[in-house]
Order: sequence, then structure tokens, then C-alpha cells
Amino acid sequence: MVSAPSPAPTAAQSAAPGASPGTAPSAAGPRATETVATTRPRELRPSLRVKVPPRAMVLAAGLGRRMLPLTETTPKPLVEVAGRPLIDRSLDRLGEAGVKQAVVNVHHHAGKLEKHLARRKGRPEVIVSDERKQLLDSGGGVAHALDHFKGKPFWVVNGDIVWLDGLNNTFKLVANYWDKGRMDALLLIVAAVSAHGYRGQGDFDMDADGRLKRKAERTITPFVYGGIAILSPKLFKGIDDRVFSLNRVFDRAEAHGRLYGVMHEGRWAHVGTPDAIVEAERRLFA
Repeated sequence: MVSAPSPAPTAAQSAAPGASPGTAPSAAGPRATETVATTRPRELRPSLRVKVPPRAMVLAAGLGRRMLPLTETTPKPLVEVAGRPLIDRSLDRLGEAGVKQAVVNVHHHAGKLEKHLARRKGRPEVIVSDERKQLLDSGGGVAHALDHFKGKPFWVVNGDIVWLDGLNNTFKLVANYWDKGRMDALLLIVAAVSAHGYRGQGDFDMDADGRLKRKAERTITPFVYGGIAILSPKLFKGIDDRVFSLNRVFDRAEAHGRLYGVMHEGRWAHVGTPDAIVEAERRLFA
């Protein structure tokens, strides 16, 4: 994605929305010191009484190649972290936040995942989106399931993340910031220095109001997409391709100044490899 890093940004450039210069970590800083981001756009404050979009999609159809050998016989969403499958961790958290219905796409070892989902009880109700014949990538998978969201804003959750809340339920935190009048996409953002299992150089720059912009080539940014988003279905209009990445709709939102982010308050990990399981268990669940 980036061939070479530029010098690390200054403290003033790295400050997250709502923070004073020097309060946010640099992406180039040492990982030995963990920093949990607690900042948020200045004009917004969390509320315990917030309307949460009632429908979601959990992306669970990947091949899990980097998780081999665990995924030779098991779909990646059923890989366990601290004794619980990844897919259950995501669905449980959606249910706790009040989400009523979740679409889960399946492809690799689809039958095993479907049987597991059928045994779940309580919220959210699970609808399976079948991608056995063709893997559609993240954006294509969502587009394939779009009718389930009834033309309303909905959640998209990556199936290979785990997290702990900070002061607020993470879904309610993000939902509190959603403003359909000025946003088409609202992304959970994690400080790169505390993004366990992440080895990149950041994804976005973020201004004081939370508006996101793709980082420039050969630069480092302290902000990483945290794998949870609220999206407007209109972002998918006019896309005829069957297979495409969610990055395409993120770029659409950015082009119109309607891509925003909010900082995660707690701990977070990307679980993409067997080693990342060990790291997540040590950092989040020990």
C-alpha cells in the first residue's frame, strides 16, 4: 500500500479530534507503551439514550489464508479468541447494543458456519447471505445483501476484530455521532499505536470535526479503520460491478466530504493470523 514512510508527524499534526497537541500517539512510536484513545470530535458528546441502527452486516466470507493451518478445516469466523468464536463475539456485541437483525455472509466452509449460526439464540436475528458460488469481496458482499437493510443506514462489522469498550458501548458511541444530514459513512477509528495485530502505517487523516481523508502516499498517519462503520445505502447506487471492496464506497463518501470517523475509547485488536490470536488474548483478555 505504501512503499516508504515519511518522517513521523509532529504532535500537533497527530492530535486526534478534540485533543490538545501532544495528547495523541504517533503511529511511528514504540508499541511497548500502550495508549488507549479517548478523544472524540469536539462538538459531539455521547449519550446513553441513542438510536442505534437496527440492522447490520458481519463480513465473514473470507478464505482466512493468513490464519492457516487453523482454517484448513474451520471457517475463520469460528476461530476462537479467549475461548469464544470471533463471529459470536461480534454478534453478541451487536445484540447488546440493541441491533435486531444481522446479515452474515458465508463462503469458506460455509456449511459449518451456517450450522453454528443456526444454533444461536436471542438477538440479533441472523440472516445468511450465501456467497458459495463466488466470493464478492467486502463491498460486493454488502451490495449483495443490501435489500435486507430496507433503504436505511446500517452497520458493517469486520469479522476478524475484537475489542473492549471504554466509557461507552462502542456501537452506541458511534451511533451517537451519526448525522445523515452530513455523513454517508461513519467509521470507528483506532489509534495506530494501540491497534494490536495491525502492522500498517495508518489509513486516514482526521480533522477536528471528525472528517476523514485518505492519507497521502509515503506518509504515516496515526488513524486506523477499526472495522465498524455505519453506512448509507445510497453509497452503493450505480455500482454495477459484482465484486468490489468497501474502500470504493469509502472513497465515494470522501469525495463528497461525507466520510467521518470517531475514535474508539477502549482496546482493540485485529485477529488475522495465529500469532494475532495470542497477542489479542494477552492484550485484551489476560
